[in-house]
Amino acid sequence: MEDVFIVLTIFGSIFGVFYLHYNTRNRERMALIEKGADASIFFTKREKTLTPIWKILVLNLALLLMGVGIGVVIGSVIGKYSILEMDTSMPGSIFFFAGTGLLIGYFISRNFDKK
Repeated sequence: MEDVFIVLTIFGSIFGVFYLHYNTRNRERMALIEKGADASIFFTKREKTLTPIWKILVLNLALLLMGVGIGVVIGSVIGKYSILEMDTSMPGSIFFFAGTGLLIGYFISRNFDKK
């Protein structure tokens, strides 16, 4: 019975977030239309980005996987040659270096559009 409650709670939360988003967006648009705003503000012009999205995804995925690999190596070294146990050093270093890889990917991809 608890499993069903958990699943219903998760799906209900997801539904609630989407419903709230679309309902609020609709109300904002209706208020702007009632005030006489131009309808063209609802349609964004998708400008051609300088860097295709697949290049940014590949870069971030590669840096994430490199960060996980470095995290595994550093975690095993820390677990073997320090007082920390493998149970704490391995996940900590994996998450740290994976996050560092994603942060580096963010800064590199941010510089793509500046050029």
